[in-house]
Amino acid sequence: MANLEQVLDSIAGVVWGAPLLILLFGTHIYLTFRTGFIQLHLGTAIKLSLSRTKEGVGDISHFGALMTALAATIGTGNIVGVATAVAAGGPGAVLWMWLTGVFGISTKYSEAVLSVKYREQKPDGSMAGGPMYALEKGLNMKWLGVIFAIFTAIAAFGIGNMVQANSIASMLQESYAISPWLSGGVMTILTALVILGGIKSIARVCEFLVPIMAIFYSLGCLILLFVHYETLPTTLVTIVTSAFSGQAAVGGFLGAGVKEAMRYGIARGLFSNESGLGSAPIVAAAAQTTDPVRQALVSSTGTFWDTVVVCAMTGLVIVNSGQWMNGLSGASLTKAAFTDLSFFGPAILAFGLLTFVFSTILGWSYYGEKAVEYLVGSKAIIPYRWLWVVFVMVGSVASLKAVWTFADIANGLMALPNLISLLLLSKVIVSETNKYLPQIVGK
Repeated sequence: MANLEQVLDSIAGVVWGAPLLILLFGTHIYLTFRTGFIQLHLGTAIKLSLSRTKEGVGDISHFGALMTALAATIGTGNIVGVATAVAAGGPGAVLWMWLTGVFGISTKYSEAVLSVKYREQKPDGSMAGGPMYALEKGLNMKWLGVIFAIFTAIAAFGIGNMVQANSIASMLQESYAISPWLSGGVMTILTALVILGGIKSIARVCEFLVPIMAIFYSLGCLILLFVHYETLPTTLVTIVTSAFSGQAAVGGFLGAGVKEAMRYGIARGLFSNESGLGSAPIVAAAAQTTDPVRQALVSSTGTFWDTVVVCAMTGLVIVNSGQWMNGLSGASLTKAAFTDLSFFGPAILAFGLLTFVFSTILGWSYYGEKAVEYLVGSKAIIPYRWLWVVFVMVGSVASLKAVWTFADIANGLMALPNLISLLLLSKVIVSETNKYLPQIVGK
């Protein structure tokens, strides 16, 4: 098993190496220019996203689709992943992470345009879309769509299910001595109650849970920053200067150059907001919308909330705490940064982890379900949901290092077919934008 884990770690290092990061970030910048800086319409996008009225054919509202996508996107990466980036790349990693969010808005927008344009209605009336349909219908490359769906199904069971359940169970056991069998059992039941009802049930829960968890966590971060407001200006200067000049060794921190700040900041930002990975457009296809651009604008706000707001909040708290100078990393660094307020800080962290992780299990269940439906048909949906529920329990009580790494590889490989569709169909994205955007922003 140790040898297997070593091999998988090596493969993951290659998959998530410089070429993929450059391709992803390069696609962000390319699509930003191709869409005419779609980020300029963020205000309109946020206004549209708050609408729950039915507009066109689909299964759920704009808001429901966005909340389901955010449920899957906002997870441990927004808390522990940010700490990992700061520990390895220094404070400057926070700025590079933030920039991936700013430019990633255009990629998330573009993914959704293609997803809605090439979606199809199933015999039961439900909608299905995503990169696999864009590859098949837009580029006549079904074989690549199949590959994307396979990677998605694998990544879903790993990153979206077992490792999420395991992280909750481990945290509750470590912090409150709650048995993984008990926490896993409760989580399994809750998951079953939600996902067996399909996307409408998932969206209803996410519409309630996601705003509460994101607002509560962000307000908690703001309070922690307010308590230590006197060091905040210095923190902001440190983040900006470190991003372009590196960070010298200080305290227990070993020091990091610009290259490390960029590498870890961009990597964790991309991993957190999932722009370019092709996951979020799967649920965008289920939205009730009259045209692709309308829902694409809504979807693009997901990257804004995930990285530009939530990840940035975590990064500011961690750097402002000064704990990153003590040689800590990952969960230990996050925990130390949030203990500045004896009870309040740990309570924010516990609530954030519990809700972020559980919502990820719900959101990714739909991604995996649609991938399996694409591969073998709708007859597999019900068995798949039950299997998903079972694996929540398995993940809660099992040791999963190899599973995490394998799923991490599949998650990265999802990006390649999706980026191919984005780059080769960029003319379609521009055409749809020019056709519908003036009507929307003019209202």
